[in-house]
Amino acid sequence: MTASRQGCRLHAQARRVTGHGTEPTFDRLDPGKLAGPRTMITRLTQLGVVARWRNPDLWDALATSIVRQVIRAGQARKLYRTFCQVHGEPVLTPLGETWLFPTPETVLELPDAEFARLGMAFKTRPLRAAADACLEFGAKWAELEPTELVTELQTVPRIGPWTAGATVADLTNDYALYPYADLAVRTWAQHLAPRRAWPNTEPEFAATWARLAGAQLSEWTLLTLSWGVHHANATGAAAL
Repeated sequence: MTASRQGCRLHAQARRVTGHGTEPTFDRLDPGKLAGPRTMITRLTQLGVVARWRNPDLWDALATSIVRQVIRAGQARKLYRTFCQVHGEPVLTPLGETWLFPTPETVLELPDAEFARLGMAFKTRPLRAAADACLEFGAKWAELEPTELVTELQTVPRIGPWTAGATVADLTNDYALYPYADLAVRTWAQHLAPRRAWPNTEPEFAATWARLAGAQLSEWTLLTLSWGVHHANATGAAAL
């Protein structure tokens, strides 16, 4: 899947490399259409229009969120990619070879020692529980509304509000469902508006952020996270 900006128009193209199912879709977000603090908007508009592909695979979205639990994003990416490369299906893309996340069946077959060898010991139980649940309830989950899915996912052992919200946001691009008081959003909000007196606690920040964003909660959250990734890559800052 590729996205590029040519002039003022954004063009994106998806190319199937394996399997079947629904074609992926993407959403465009223009920070210039945000309402709110001008200083923050000015910094966000430096990105231009942002396009994000929705993850079309519920299992991959859930597994990704599990791998991201607790640890920093950079370490999570490393673990995810290694796990895919060792046990996932290889696929050839226009940019070279890559690997899909291992199937639920594969995850359930792996012994504890293999998870430990790949640095995934802490992820063993939640990934197995999620694999079991996806095989049993995946078809049902695919029919649920996003808010219902957030609730349903939390019936799986070791899946809490953060993991469920991050998973459904990945699937839908509705980042009002994302746990928008998490460390990443708080950190990049502080970088966007360092002179603003941001609350220190998650509940207080969540209330402040929701009030600031209003009806644009999804857009503010997704664009702030996108800006953070760009800012970290440009400055060499540690990813969150």
